[in-house]
Amino acid sequence: LTTIPTGEITEFLKTFTEKEEIEKIIVGEPKQMNYQASESEVFIREFIEEIKRNFPDIPIERVDERFTSKMAARSLFESGMKKNKRKNKALLDEVSATLILQSYLYKK
Repeated sequence: LTTIPTGEITEFLKTFTEKEEIEKIIVGEPKQMNYQASESEVFIREFIEEIKRNFPDIPIERVDERFTSKMAARSLFESGMKKNKRKNKALLDEVSATLILQSYLYKK
């Protein structure tokens, strides 16, 4: 859909779930190469707990997100996008999120 600042995600989801039926929420799971959780996992777990408090009826599933940022950057490069646009973190995050969702759907 779009990139939402972390502090605004709960309000965004409240509005979104009023308009759309949500089956589940997919959240990336950053891991190191040895499969251990990355340092950012602490923050992601806090985020997940907030989502669970606000949306207790919507299940959350995790998907390994290793390499998605690199794959997203490569995809933007291969699309012919100019370098200054490829540096847009929000755009990179959107493409990465799409790859995470595709990975989840592919496994189902």
